Amino acid sequence: MDNMLKDCKTYYGAIDIGSNAVRLLIKCVEEDEQGKVFFSKVLLLRVPLRLGFDVFAMGKISETKEKNMLRLMKVFHHLMKIYDVEDYRTCATSAMRDAKNGKDIIKRIKKKTGIRIEIIDGQEEAKMIYNNHIECMEDRNGNYMYVDVGGGSTEINLLSQGELVCSRSYNIGTVRILNNAVKETEWERLKKDMQELAISYPGTNIIGSGGNINKLYRLAEKKDKKKQRITVEVLHKLHESLNKLSVEERMEKYQLKPDRADVIVPAGNIFLTIADIIHATHIYVPVIGLADGIIDGLYASHLEEKQKILGILPSKKDVSGTPEDAEE
Repeated sequence: MDNMLKDCKTYYGAIDIGSNAVRLLIKCVEEDEQGKVFFSKVLLLRVPLRLGFDVFAMGKISETKEKNMLRLMKVFHHLMKIYDVEDYRTCATSAMRDAKNGKDIIKRIKKKTGIRIEIIDGQEEAKMIYNNHIECMEDRNGNYMYVDVGGGSTEINLLSQGELVCSRSYNIGTVRILNNAVKETEWERLKKDMQELAISYPGTNIIGSGGNINKLYRLAEKKDKKKQRITVEVLHKLHESLNKLSVEERMEKYQLKPDRADVIVPAGNIFLTIADIIHATHIYVPVIGLADGIIDGLYASHLEEKQKILGILPSKKDVSGTPEDAEE
């Protein structure tokens, strides 16, 4: 508790175990004398474990990939110690949700590395990502659809006048598509939902998230760097160019890594399917993802606890009316 009262730098860690890649993000949070908060990225590591290729084909994670995952968690554990991380959270998404042996692997990793892994559902993933984007949406009025395309799932949040209207999650992701593991009924559900939302919320544009849309934005020749956006028309042309090429040709022409060159086309297909149905004209691409949302959540939780200690906010015990000492 004493550390929480110190006005100094604090380091937070986030591990995002996705269907295509696993990421470790470490951020430093600083407050100045006026109480203004600054977030700075200290470390970002991305390792393409590609768990989804096992899960969406066999229903479980192979022994080889489990061993690699264990090795990676040991490395992440030591890195967080080196950076003196005060708190961290590890979230696993679609592939681990679907893996038959996912919970057993989590228990073994906890025992051997100390890393606690939470499997979060699609709705929680969507809300965490949305909460991370509140700041970037403050000065944007109108209707926006926040779309996060991952290896195993696509998370959608609809915002109208800065307010969250709904959150949806679909088992449609890039690795699932490459494994022919997306059910037609899931595509139909996505399209039906998008059609209904397009009618209720006309003039909606997209805020894109995920490694693939970030790469597509960088590859696009025409872009609005000031507003961090590209037109849907530009994305269509780029997607057509990529789709005509083999994976090897994409790697050579666009200098893509192997684990990006294969998933970038199905990712573009998902974004464009949604954009066309809702008649979006632009896709905004702020380079932020789930790991950032995890750290924002950790900081918010620590800030709330600090405020309770300082007596700025009532504790849960005080709210409930129980006559307990708040400092207990």
